[in-house]
Amino acid sequence: MRVHAVAQWQGSGWDGAQSRLPAGCEALASLTEEALGTPVLRIPAGKAGSSTERGVRNRAALLDNRGAQLAALENPEGPVLTVGGDCASDLVPIGVARYRYGPKLGVVWFDAHADANTPGTSPSGAFNGMVLRALLGEGDDEFVANPAVEPGRAVLVGTRSFDPAELQAVRAGLLRHVPPPADPADVVAAVREADVEALYVHVDVDVLDPREFPGAHYGEPGGLTVDRLVACLDALAEFDVVGAALAECTAADRTEASVLVPVVEALYRRLTS
Repeated sequence: MRVHAVAQWQGSGWDGAQSRLPAGCEALASLTEEALGTPVLRIPAGKAGSSTERGVRNRAALLDNRGAQLAALENPEGPVLTVGGDCASDLVPIGVARYRYGPKLGVVWFDAHADANTPGTSPSGAFNGMVLRALLGEGDDEFVANPAVEPGRAVLVGTRSFDPAELQAVRAGLLRHVPPPADPADVVAAVREADVEALYVHVDVDVLDPREFPGAHYGEPGGLTVDRLVACLDALAEFDVVGAALAECTAADRTEASVLVPVVEALYRRLTS
């Protein structure tokens, strides 16, 4: 298994992201190296932002960032764990996984937010709130996955904050949804219903309740405990997990990020079992 650290911040839209997301990414990368005993490849993300174009903040910078990730994923040796950085760090690895594993690739998206806006519906223009919709084939033509993840094969878990267009996507069946407290059996049932043959697992740390882990900028009350998140990940053992990510960590240092070590270890189990 390989681990990539992608300190991308340009997909986020809040003041301070430029410093806090790379710092959180590095703290988590360092802990991952220690916990798993494996080297972490640091993939550079541009240091500068860019203007808002076509409804996407830092659009040119985000497009520039894709090249390094694509190069690193060209010849992977086994599954890859991506440590972010913002949620848009998953655009490239999930797109590559969809190309490699075919139309029955499923995505489990542990996140307080649905990340399923388009440039036309996003209230902020931040691409980390559009990335899942782009992977489903809708949005800016230069970001959408081709081929796309098929409708109904992405499962939101622990999501508790929706914009109107995101709720509409769930009601239309584009996305499945397992709300908090996210019983592991319900997560497994939703993935089975999605009829997948391979699975990518995305974890935004804000799926956790802020009382469990305060190192997430977009923390929302009513989230999962670390134990519940780990139980959900362990319950996915029956599926072929081909890639995973842990994103949006803004922990100031390794001590604050250490709460996430059981999550890292659970993702490792899924990727290596």
